[in-house]
Formats: sequence, C-alpha cells, structure tokens
Amino acid sequence: MTDTAPERRALADRLEKAGVLRTPRWRAAVEAVPRELFLRPGVFLPAEGGRWRPVTAGGADPAEWVRIAYSDQSLTTQIDGHLTADQASDPVAGSPTSSSTTPVTVLDMIEHLDAEDGHHVLEIGTGSGYSSALMCHRLGEDNVTTIETDPAVAARADAALESAGFSTWTMTGDGLLGHPRRAPYDRVIATCAVRRIPYAWIRQTRPGGIVLATVGGTWSYGTGLAKVTVGQDGTAEGRIIGRSSFMQARSQAAAPVSGDLSARTAYADSERPTKVPPLLLEEWMPAFLAQLAAPGAQFVRAATSDGAQLLFVCDPERESFAAFTRDGEDWTVRQGGPMALWDDIERSLTAWQDAGSPDITAVHLHITADAHTYRIGDNPALRWQHSVR
Repeated sequence: MTDTAPERRALADRLEKAGVLRTPRWRAAVEAVPRELFLRPGVFLPAEGGRWRPVTAGGADPAEWVRIAYSDQSLTTQIDGHLTADQASDPVAGSPTSSSTTPVTVLDMIEHLDAEDGHHVLEIGTGSGYSSALMCHRLGEDNVTTIETDPAVAARADAALESAGFSTWTMTGDGLLGHPRRAPYDRVIATCAVRRIPYAWIRQTRPGGIVLATVGGTWSYGTGLAKVTVGQDGTAEGRIIGRSSFMQARSQAAAPVSGDLSARTAYADSERPTKVPPLLLEEWMPAFLAQLAAPGAQFVRAATSDGAQLLFVCDPERESFAAFTRDGEDWTVRQGGPMALWDDIERSLTAWQDAGSPDITAVHLHITADAHTYRIGDNPALRWQHSVR
C-alpha cells in the first residue's frame, strides 16, 4: 500500500496557503486522514462530450490514483443514483449524484463551523465519508453523527470510516429530518444544498449552537453558505458568509424543465420591455436574489434552429413563465400564468442595484418555526419572507 503521508502534508500546505486551513488541530486531521480510502471503489473524471471516465482504485496505476486522490478538485463517486466506477469500463453519460467535495471547500466549511473539544456534531450528507473522518479525528468518533439518504453511499462511507479507524455513528435516512435520537447537537453541518434550513435542524441544536448549510434555491449556482446561531427562544439568526455550491438534497432536487418550451410559453398575459437584462441571472448574486424572489423558478437557456439565443424563467409547479427576446441591447419579456415571475425578480434586482449591488455576504437570515426571512439592510424591497407552512 502506497504511503501517502507526503501527499497529505502537501495538501495541508496548499490549504493553509489558500487561507482555508487555519488551526493546528484541523491541520493534524488533514495530515492524518488518507483521502484515497474514501474514493473506493473509484471515481469518474470529466471526459469529452460531457461524459465521465471511470477510474478505479484497483485498476489505476498507483501513482495516478494518488495524484487523483490529492488533486484540488471534487471527485464524482456515483452517477445517476446507482452507477459506480467499478461498474463501467468506458466513458458514460449521466448526472453526478454523489461526490467527494474538493478539500478546499470541505476545510473552509469545517473551519467556519467553529467546533471545539467536546462538541457533538451532526453532519447531513455523509457522501464519501472524508469530512466525517476529519471531524472524527478532531472531535472523537463518538461526537460525530452523520446521516446519508442513499443506503449504498452510506455503506461505502461506513466501510471507509472503519478502514480509517473510526467507528462513528453513520446513519441512513432523510437528513432533512436530522437525527433526534442523538440530539441535541452543538453544531450541524450540511454537505448538500437545501432550499431552506429545515426547522428540525434548529430544534435539534442547543441554544448557542451553530448550523452551517448551503441555501438559496435549486440552481447549481447562485446559492450561499448560511451560518446561523440558535437562540434560547428556538429561533436562529445569522447571515450568508460566502458563495457555496453543493449537490441538492435529493428530496428537494428540481427536475430540469423539459418538453416543448414553445408550448409552455404560447399564451402570454403581458409583454413589455425589461428594466434590467435577463443575462444578469447568469451572475451569482443576481441568481441568488432571483431564487429568493421567485422560489421554484428555473432559469432556462435554449436556442432556435438558426442559433438565436432564447432565455426563459419557468416555474412548472405554478404553471408560470417569463420568456425573453433580444433586439440589440434591449430585451422584451412575455409573461404568463398566475405568477408574474419576472416582475418579482426584476423588483429585487433593481432594488439591489439601487442599494449599490452589495455582495452575498450582506444577506442576513432569521429563522423561526413558521418562516425564513432574508434581508439586506433595512430596505423593505430587499426583504424576502418564505413561509414553511
């Protein structure tokens, strides 16, 4: 078996240089935990044509396998909810459904968790188990509870944790419900994205405890890392501390808009020039605001047979749409359905621009049992309340 201690030290050096590894105890965890143990039976690497090339731990050259394991990238470990690298010999098409997140992201989140000796942590989304192992090393295996929705993924993670010497509490179930049997927790960390922080996590966290999760919507971008502190009254208060992107919790993942877009957008109730270009939605902060203003909406890009660009915002559940056409630098929007999606989004975008286009870290979050409230400053036009009922 290849000794990867030099690679672990080199990884720790890079993470320190990147500014995400800031404390000696977490550096010791990075140096101690072999990441390669958590990539078995193999990974999928990006290949031409949007396909994925399988690389297995047993089939790869040992030097290549170590290089892959300690590369600064997220590594896909499952495709389409079932396929692992040992089950494929040629490049495959499909969508990643489980991965080992890039160490930069993992350690940045773990450091922001502010975990201390004796803290009991609940991790939502075990995935490969690598982050679970880092926390076991730092906090002790009995202080880490990790829950994974996919039984096969959970079994592989549990086996990897055992091989690394950690017999922790690895559960299979719906992470959105938390794990009340081991509550209360001092810290809750989610390695999947959620539309909003489930109140079950707040309820299962001690007063003064911290919940850390990627929130904001279902897009692959335009989401933020929320850090909230639970109060004595059962509410939680905090803010978005930076950009963050994770795979969506499976029970909340939105199906891509498909079918005949021309049929979906055939009957418009209104048509007008836009006040801001819809291309703003390709940027991170406007995408975050759009998902606050129109929860459930998706931004769809398409093209005509002659290559002309088409843009849509669609909410299939509410049977509402906004379709955009371009004339030079100007855009026209046609809207249909019970919700005027673009009116709501545009109102938020113009208020944000009028406020000086603040960064995502200006967003504050307040959580109660009944609602989530996001706000930027005291501007009522930059306040969004989402009921949980």
